[in-house]
Amino acid sequence: MTASHHEMFQDYLARKRLKMTPQRRAILDVFLSVEEHLSSEELYAKVKQVDPSIGQATVYRTLKLLADAGFAWVVDFNDGVTRYEHQVGHAHHDHLICERCRTNIEVVDPEIERLQEDLARRHGFVLTHHRMYLYGLCQDCRGKTAP
Repeated sequence: MTASHHEMFQDYLARKRLKMTPQRRAILDVFLSVEEHLSSEELYAKVKQVDPSIGQATVYRTLKLLADAGFAWVVDFNDGVTRYEHQVGHAHHDHLICERCRTNIEVVDPEIERLQEDLARRHGFVLTHHRMYLYGLCQDCRGKTAP
């Protein structure tokens, strides 16, 4: 967490005519300190350890602000739970997601990125961003019988 992250978020909030409250600052700090794909409930549990007075609704609203401000990506693991991950300070990556145990693996593959850019160019698109999720069964789950 750097002062520039606080300043960037504070600038975003000011443009929205909102203030950087101590609660929002604490939520930002906790979110950026955790290297996980977090649901709002999981982030709330971690924030409560830092400041028990912060409510779940405050965490939820601030997480939405973080996503809108470009600090977080919404991640879809196809299980009905909205999760968030850092966008600031992290290179683009894609996800392999096990449909049984929900293990997820972040992957960076320059060849896949090149193919996606070539595909967009062939269709007259200039990519601004993208996300790719590949769903299947991990090696461990392939060896198990279905529940």
